[in-house]
Amino acid sequence: MKVATAAYPVDFLADWNAYAEKLTAWVSEAAGQGADLLVFPEYGAMELATLAGETAAFDLERSIHAVSLRIAEADALHAELATRHGVHILAASAPVFDDTLGPRPVNRARLFTPTGAMGVQDKQIMTRFERDEWRVVPGGPLQVFDTALGRIGILICYDSEFPLLGRALAEAEILLVPSVTEALAGHSRVRIGAAARALENQCAAVMSSVVGAAPWSQSIDESVGRGAVFGPPDTGFPATGILADGALNTAGWTYATVDPAAIAHVRADGVVLNRQHWDEQLGRADPAVPVRLR
Repeated sequence: MKVATAAYPVDFLADWNAYAEKLTAWVSEAAGQGADLLVFPEYGAMELATLAGETAAFDLERSIHAVSLRIAEADALHAELATRHGVHILAASAPVFDDTLGPRPVNRARLFTPTGAMGVQDKQIMTRFERDEWRVVPGGPLQVFDTALGRIGILICYDSEFPLLGRALAEAEILLVPSVTEALAGHSRVRIGAAARALENQCAAVMSSVVGAAPWSQSIDESVGRGAVFGPPDTGFPATGILADGALNTAGWTYATVDPAAIAHVRADGVVLNRQHWDEQLGRADPAVPVRLR
C-alpha cells in the first residue's frame, strides 16, 4: 500500500467553505498520487476554532468548545472524501466532548474508510500542557482497527513515547502517530518513540506533524515537525529503519510504500524477533540489583 503522511499548516479560515476547499485539495492531491492511507496530525483540527472568530480561537477554553461543535460536520466531510477517492483517512485529532467519558474533553482522532465506516481513538496519556493548563483528559481505551489495508493502531503524539502502549497494539501492522510539537526537542521525542515502536512491534509507524505558526492560537501557536514513515531496520526494510522522511517544517505530503508481506516476513523470520521475544523481559525486568564497585 502507499501511505501519505502530512506536514500540515493550520490556517485562519475565512469560513467553512475555506476549510472544505483546503481539506478537499489535500485529500485530492494525495489520492491523485495513488495513496491508499492518508494521515493528518494531532490537533490539526484546531483551525476550526477560527470559524468562531479570533477571540474564541485564542482563548484556551473557548477554542475547545468551538472545535468540538464543528467535529460532526468535519467528520461528514472526511467520510465523503474517503468514499469519493477510495482511501482511508486519519483525520486531524481534535478536542471532543464525550458525555460518556465525563465533563472534560478528550483528544480524539477519527479513522475513515472508503466504505463510510469510522473508528475513533482517544489519546491515553496527557502532556503537562494538556493536563495542567488545557484540562484535556484521557479517553477511551486503545483499539486495533481491522481494515482492508490490514490492522491499524493509533498512538497520538505523547502516547508513542510509552512502550507498553505500543505493546498493547502489537497485533497492528501499521501504527499511526499523529503529532504536534512546538520545539525540535519535542518533535525528536515523538520521532524516536515512533521509530522505537516500529522496532519493537516489527511494523510500520507513520508519523504526521503540524508545521508553522498559528499566532491566533495559544495551544498550537508554533509547531515544528515533518512527515516520516519508519519500519524495523531488518530484513525487507531500509537499514536505517526510515522508509520516508519529509523536510523539516516544510508543508506537504510525504509518501512511502508499505508492504504487508514484508511485515509478516520480518515478524516470522527477521534477523531479530523483538515482537516474539517481548515476554522474555518479564522475568528479567525486576529492579536492577545494586552492586558496589569501588
